[in-house]
Amino acid sequence: MQLSDLVSKAMTPACRKRGFASVDILAAWPDIVGERYGERVQPQRLIWPRQTGNESDLNAEPATLVVHTDGATALLLTHEMPQIIQRINTFYGWAAVGRIKIVQKPVEVRHRQQRPALRRLSNDEMSRIDQTVSGVANDRLREALKKLGAQVVARNSGTGS
Repeated sequence: MQLSDLVSKAMTPACRKRGFASVDILAAWPDIVGERYGERVQPQRLIWPRQTGNESDLNAEPATLVVHTDGATALLLTHEMPQIIQRINTFYGWAAVGRIKIVQKPVEVRHRQQRPALRRLSNDEMSRIDQTVSGVANDRLREALKKLGAQVVARNSGTGS
């Protein structure tokens, strides 16, 4: 069993208490909302409208997503709210969220670690990469493959290829 499965099983009950069906939206949040809001806006809970006994799940009213962020980001977010709601609903595959309620409070911004600088390739390594992509006719594709090859070789510095 993968670690992600274990974590998901442990987290799902906590997420359900906050209105989320699973941890999926929390894990995918940066991908859903994009680089600008991924670290500065945090989803807090989904508030679903009360269901009357005669409504089917197909006609469920959309939920309100409560997020928290700082004041400056809240202002930017309000201007882009329709696009964010559309992205969230695309993630869910149906109109799950009808509106977003913003709660202003400080957000701990988690900075991504900088990748270490790639090492410089030897002339022998560069010539092997050139040789490998020499059969590619398209110049742009050949150059892109050359850059990719150089990055792969530089990251795998211990193997020498």
